[in-house]
Amino acid sequence: MDIHHRIAQRLRELRSARGYSLDALAERSGVSRSNISLIERGESSPTAAVLDKLAVGLGVALASFFDDGGEGSEGGEGMQAPSPHIRAADQPQWQDPASGYVRRRLSPPAPSPLQLVEVVFPPGQRVALDSAVPGADIHQQVWLLEGRMELTVGDTLWPLAAGDCLAMQLNQPIVFHNPGTAPARYLVALATVAPFAAFTPFAPPAPLGPRSQPPPRVAAPTTPTTARRKP
Repeated sequence: MDIHHRIAQRLRELRSARGYSLDALAERSGVSRSNISLIERGESSPTAAVLDKLAVGLGVALASFFDDGGEGSEGGEGMQAPSPHIRAADQPQWQDPASGYVRRRLSPPAPSPLQLVEVVFPPGQRVALDSAVPGADIHQQVWLLEGRMELTVGDTLWPLAAGDCLAMQLNQPIVFHNPGTAPARYLVALATVAPFAAFTPFAPPAPLGPRSQPPPRVAAPTTPTTARRKP
């Protein structure tokens, strides 16, 4: 599927799943109703900044627009489960119309709490993302493979050289900037952490089966009720 049609389909799916009208999503995201409609019809190529606003309005990570989606794609008759393998030639690629940065999704379609993304970021470009996903515990690490990058996470500026890795949580604004004269290439790892309350560290012991029941307890001998008389 073409990447623009994939984004259009995912936006429709995510909006429908939350029961938002075009007007409701426009109000929540700050993106105009007409622009949302054009994106959903595949007639507009949204920038990373616009997709980020829509992601925040929907309460999802920006990466959700590049997923295969597929609510109901598993378990249906005659439908195959998503593959845990993807060839390099089949990895979907998207270019931001504003900055020109290229995003390649490396992860296969099979569901996973971990996603891998490769980004090539042009020199001198800057992309500012809100990245505050309400109610979600999403962690991200950026491993710079080539070039230079400056990441501003919240109010903190982190200069990165090749080989450096930076961890962050998607709960605050993040600015990506390439201050160099050559393209930068980096790997992004995204992980969604399940709520702690849903984790049960200790399961109750399984009931004993008929072969594993303990042997019956044998009572100790008791003293006779009639004591022996003294001679």
